Amino acid sequence: MNEPYRIVPLSPIRKMIAARTAAATQTVPHFRLRADLDMEGILTVLHARSQGTTAGGRHPSINDMLVKLCAEALQETPALNIQWVEGELRRLERVDIAVVVALDEGISTPILRDAGRKSLVAISDEMRELGRRARAQTLRMEELMGGSFSVSNLGMYGVAEFDAIINPPQCAILAVGAAHRAVVPGNDREVRVTSVARVTLSCDHRAVDGAVGASFLCALKRRAEDHRHLETLVSAS
Repeated sequence: MNEPYRIVPLSPIRKMIAARTAAATQTVPHFRLRADLDMEGILTVLHARSQGTTAGGRHPSINDMLVKLCAEALQETPALNIQWVEGELRRLERVDIAVVVALDEGISTPILRDAGRKSLVAISDEMRELGRRARAQTLRMEELMGGSFSVSNLGMYGVAEFDAIINPPQCAILAVGAAHRAVVPGNDREVRVTSVARVTLSCDHRAVDGAVGASFLCALKRRAEDHRHLETLVSAS
């Protein structure tokens, strides 16, 4: 029995997504590493920043903070700040991070250039503008091409964890799940309740080995859970 249906015309964005994701899953050998980030410090310092923001002012989001922390972790782990182009491994001098933006008809991945050198607020302001222009479909092609790394965050939708597809010529993408309350080990055999988010790093095994991906996650986790460092990032903005 045939079910009733209608054909939905594919938009140019959906056609591009279909072609690129199909090519990536068929040609890029993915492997994935997972870690849990203690988000309590990030949530605390961002909340304090928002409380001190004047009416109508802007304050950085969790995603902005994660992009900044990823940029720092990539600077510490340059072996992951790379591209794979026609069998050639390119180690980039600058950290350019693509951030996945949801659109009505698909996704867009505008690139935040030189993220490692920008303050948290500069990243926040630029990402708001890139996101606005992505939804308005006014981004220039050069703002979507290249990059060394991607961040995809579905935590705001309550997704616990997920696997993201690498966006060539990049060699890695970080998928961020929702923060949830969890019991974790504390000091002196005690336990404590905190906010934890599961992150999944997908890597291109042609260019990246497990130890490199693990080193990046260690660098990210160390920064994300260092309250003093987080306060410095916020106060410097």
